Amino acid sequence: MAENGDPVLRLTGLNKSFGAVHVLHDVDFAVRLGEVMALVGDNGAGKSTLIKCIAGIYPIDSGTIEFDGREVTVDGPRAAADLGIEVVYQDLALADNLDIVQNMFLGRERRRGIVLDEASMEEAARQTLARLSVRTVKSVRQQVASLSGGQRQTVAIAKAALWESKVVILDEPTAALGVAQTRQVLDLVRRLADTGHAVVLISHNMNDVFEVADRITALYLGRVAADVARSEVTHGQVVELITAGRSGDLGLAPQTAAESI
Repeated sequence: MAENGDPVLRLTGLNKSFGAVHVLHDVDFAVRLGEVMALVGDNGAGKSTLIKCIAGIYPIDSGTIEFDGREVTVDGPRAAADLGIEVVYQDLALADNLDIVQNMFLGRERRRGIVLDEASMEEAARQTLARLSVRTVKSVRQQVASLSGGQRQTVAIAKAALWESKVVILDEPTAALGVAQTRQVLDLVRRLADTGHAVVLISHNMNDVFEVADRITALYLGRVAADVARSEVTHGQVVELITAGRSGDLGLAPQTAAESI
């Protein structure tokens, strides 16, 4: 069990290749309960590959994954979910023809005998939305097709929080949202951490990152350029870490950054 302040999820020396292409190089990455960790990097930096390794979609080539203080093998999405790792991908994977309750329990329905326990699922959905202070949804029996982009994102995040998850990974949750909907989602991301989850936020939007993140991990061509507290860096430094792997004394050694290109 991870103690207070210890990472609930820790990756050490993680490597992943696809054929001759070495995508992740000795990646160290850690997240803590109650913390929003922003994972930033340019296209091709390895963010998606790293997340898919954590989620059990890709097997790792070498390195270790520790969860709650013990080394684990994540050999599939079900293994990740059983540990308490949930991922909300950009496409949200919501079914438009189902209502909010049905979506939140899709594939994990509760039963009473041979029939679905609709009352229990509805109550659990209400409680989860209430715990996250979600007030933008009028009814948990609304069809998802009738929801706005921000409301859909809210449902997807609440679905991830429903399953006693400890780590929730959010892939570009504010992409394609308007100003008001972005505000709602960022508030929800912060509440997710404040209710005890470890949150990994993947985003290209530096304003979003600096608003809600506690720490920032910058990837540069498959290597960790820096893992820093948000308060210790500026927007400009993070952009330099993303684009060059280095900012002043912070980041990869000049030779390593050059070799990565």
